[in-house]
Amino acid sequence: MLVLGDAHASDPDRRETLLEHYRRLEPDAVLQVGDLERYELPAPTWFIAGNNEDFETIEALREGKTAGTRNVHLLASSAATVEGVRVAGLSGNYAPTKYDLPRSELSGQRRRHFTHEDVERAAELSDVDVLLVHEAPTGLLSYGYDPGCERVDELLEALSPELCLVGHHHRHREAELEGTRVVSLAPVWERYYELEPETLALESHGIDAGE
Repeated sequence: MLVLGDAHASDPDRRETLLEHYRRLEPDAVLQVGDLERYELPAPTWFIAGNNEDFETIEALREGKTAGTRNVHLLASSAATVEGVRVAGLSGNYAPTKYDLPRSELSGQRRRHFTHEDVERAAELSDVDVLLVHEAPTGLLSYGYDPGCERVDELLEALSPELCLVGHHHRHREAELEGTRVVSLAPVWERYYELEPETLALESHGIDAGE
């Protein structure tokens, strides 16, 4: 199973890199962790929304409308079984001033955030093997401070997935947090990853060397 980090495919060069992964690897299924910005893809792709998206398209996908899209499946506090793996996703990023609002009160670019409703609904999911999030949990990354989000910590504690895949930060980092292997993914123009469905082993490949 192909796993991809942030794509930012509104940029033509990055869009071409994204599509080249599909052409060269010919995946049967793809997981992607947000900032996709391309909603017509060559193979079935399960993704979460990041903070850079076409939010009209994202809202339509939230409502189950697929017109104008192809092969994309949004995980927004929802889960799907992909090649035998139960994959859940929390769409959006965290804004403290918006978190306690109902999602119905978010408009425009503010629709990029997740709310307490989103986290609470995601926490009710069961039997999750892999969790996709756009914000990192605490303890994974450092910029001289910890950019992690305690709301993601709470979700990890509630779901106890075997593997958590993180977008947004554009750097590869790994940690074992509360029994979950957590991996911050490099963007598509730097690496791609392959996930073994039976074991959930994740292998990283640099796009230049292919290793």
